[in-house]
Amino acid sequence: MAYEAFAGVYDALNEDADYDALFRYVRSVLQAHGVADGIVADLGCGTGELTLRLAGCGYDMIGVDVSSEMLSILREKAWELQQNGILLLCQNIAALDLYGTVRAAVSTFDTLNHIGPLPQLRQALRRAALFIEPGGVFLFDLNTPYKHEVLLADHVYEIEADDAYCIWRNRYDAAAGCTHISIEISYPDLAERDEECFDEYFYTLPEITAACRDAGLRIEQVVDGEDFRALRPDSARFFVTAVKETTEEEKPCQD
Repeated sequence: MAYEAFAGVYDALNEDADYDALFRYVRSVLQAHGVADGIVADLGCGTGELTLRLAGCGYDMIGVDVSSEMLSILREKAWELQQNGILLLCQNIAALDLYGTVRAAVSTFDTLNHIGPLPQLRQALRRAALFIEPGGVFLFDLNTPYKHEVLLADHVYEIEADDAYCIWRNRYDAAAGCTHISIEISYPDLAERDEECFDEYFYTLPEITAACRDAGLRIEQVVDGEDFRALRPDSARFFVTAVKETTEEEKPCQD
């Protein structure tokens, strides 16, 4: 999914998102794993709200997104905040190439649900793990199967902002393991309309755990991705802390 048409109104239509709470949790987990500075990659960074917060507290950020329009908005925000050191890469994270290693990576707001069926998720996790230093962390969230089956289901949502009106239609497809989504955006002051269609896939926690293991990532903790407390049966989002495994060759020698 590129979110090209959606990019210009994404922030306005997503204004209820609590980026400050997300930032506080992400930063606390990074610090708990000894990542207080250094290079961190935000995979599926979108318009950069989390990227900019992490850059503001001293991390050297790389923002990666498949949407050039999203990255353009992030670039404008960074310029306004005089945070001009953020490296922006327009890439599909299933084919990620960071050209070097990072101390940690983050991927939030269900970016990984857009990757595709389970084999594509495995590929994305392998590519992310490839560029994370041994002992580094990958923090990511995913919309849960419960959210797809119950909350998204076949519902239609209307989202209104000052300069845009969005109709969001879902069609739950259990056999395909995804929800088919169509978005119509109209603009009160303009005689224009944009449309986008995409699929969001869902994965069980055992499938996510196995995919991480295959990528050399050990899941350390999974919490509710909304309040960052204990996971519940009706949690809408998994938030995963995974650690890059250290191989025997990479372990330090002991006297």
